[in-house]
Amino acid sequence: QVQLVESGGGLVQAGGSLRLSCAASGRTRSTYAMGWFRQAPGKEREFVAAITWTDISTYYGDSVKGRFTISRENAKNKVYLQMNSLKPEDTAVYYCAAGSVSRDPRAYDYWGQGTQVTVSS
Repeated sequence: QVQLVESGGGLVQAGGSLRLSCAASGRTRSTYAMGWFRQAPGKEREFVAAITWTDISTYYGDSVKGRFTISRENAKNKVYLQMNSLKPEDTAVYYCAAGSVSRDPRAYDYWGQGTQVTVSS
């Protein structure tokens, strides 16, 4: 089992920044990719970003490309999502996930509880 705990969400004005953190514990494996997804009320879960543990490849959803940056700190089993130039449409619950690198949430085996991000206009 892998446990994932997100932190760093909150309320921010449009144009502002937030950094989300995801701490992984338990049976973490270097072969797992880590991803961030988000889900707004009444909408499907949306891919935000993913990163591999090994070759440090990164992937981004079209709606966040150029504004968000995913990174990881292997020694601490942590993954981060730096969110800049936030827009009201970025408002959602953000989830951290571990599994196979993919834009499809079904490829991920483990999920955190989520952290709320609210962007005011």
